[in-house]
Amino acid sequence: MDEPTDKRLTELEIKASFMDDMMDSLNQVIIRQQATLDLLVREVSALKGQLEQTNSGSFGAAGDVLSRAQDNAPPHY
Repeated sequence: MDEPTDKRLTELEIKASFMDDMMDSLNQVIIRQQATLDLLVREVSALKGQLEQTNSGSFGAAGDVLSRAQDNAPPHY
């Protein structure tokens, strides 16, 4: 091969190598984001379950919680 072709081939190989490294880095970011997303989904589900237990427990519905809070307001209000 002639020298310009060798130089172009070398530059393409370098670019391909950098792109491969970049793709690996981005893949690791996606893996971490998915783990975070999975954790957040579990936490929201747990909070939803707690809220449903609270609402089905002594207060019934979210509106009942507000009305009971207003009923139990200190006398100076």
